[in-house]
Amino acid sequence: MKQDMRQDFDGSQVLITGGMGFIGSNLAHRLVSLGARVTILDAMLPQNGGNPVNLDGITNNTEIVIDDIRNVDTMRRLLAGKDYIFNLAGQVGVSAGLKNSAMDFDISCLGQLNLLESCRAINRRARIVFASSRLVYQRNLPVPVDENAPLKPLSIYGIHKLTVEQYHRLFNQIYGLSTVCLRITNPYGPRQRIQGGNYGIVNWFLYLAMKNDTIKVFGDGAQLRDYLYIDDLTEIFLRCALLPEMEGQVYNAGSGEGTTLVEMARAVVETTGAGNIEHVPWPENQARTETGDFVAKIDKLVAATDFRPQTGLRQGLQKTVGFLKQETGQAETA
Repeated sequence: MKQDMRQDFDGSQVLITGGMGFIGSNLAHRLVSLGARVTILDAMLPQNGGNPVNLDGITNNTEIVIDDIRNVDTMRRLLAGKDYIFNLAGQVGVSAGLKNSAMDFDISCLGQLNLLESCRAINRRARIVFASSRLVYQRNLPVPVDENAPLKPLSIYGIHKLTVEQYHRLFNQIYGLSTVCLRITNPYGPRQRIQGGNYGIVNWFLYLAMKNDTIKVFGDGAQLRDYLYIDDLTEIFLRCALLPEMEGQVYNAGSGEGTTLVEMARAVVETTGAGNIEHVPWPENQARTETGDFVAKIDKLVAATDFRPQTGLRQGLQKTVGFLKQETGQAETA
């Protein structure tokens, strides 16, 4: 597949749900640069990481709608005529489901059903790319983990992601909607909320280190993780939107490379030149939902998209630190 996507997206109509969040805003910046006509939908729920600052530089080139995927009238209006739908709306992280499982279901499942039913009613031709999660898989699987591995989530968040995958599969098979689901590993990079560990552990560790604070690693930190830089994830989303043969499929979206948690923490400290690492015992609630080693097998994705993630962890950390320092400097001079 060709690298230059301007011909594909120039003038296209795109909807990004959850578009002020981490992944959605990075997609929006890239799509605007490719000439797409981008609509952002975000409910701006406080716990879900949306931030208007994430759209700085492109607000004049986007339609921004503050509303909710659970609003039927809004969804039908926004979905009409769209060519591509990047479906990112939903709860962020495991903790929200633990605190209020009914709310998580309402937003992450019923909201998604509303989106799909609205598409079925008024726009069956749009390509829908849904952001699922590695947390749909069973714990302690041999790595790398492929898409046929056992599915047994350990959290409400993972259960609801798997449920919504099934919604997308069903609407593809029964109603002909053009859907693709991506099981995303551990994304990190610019525009992710960094205060608090619910939004992404790499950015959280960077935040602590840049404050010269202590990074607490549970246990020995030997568990493997697959860290995916946001520019690579954005590329994956765009390619999945364009390729008709990917319709109805589920793909792992990761780097395909495993790094232990403590190695990642050390890389953060070395990259920032600040912070320190402390090993602490596992909190009981965290130990119960710990998934064990996880590295995504990405052969299926690479074969379909002709793309393999390009950004190694240390390079990605350097880019993220550069962005955060620039962002901090702008805030201090504002």
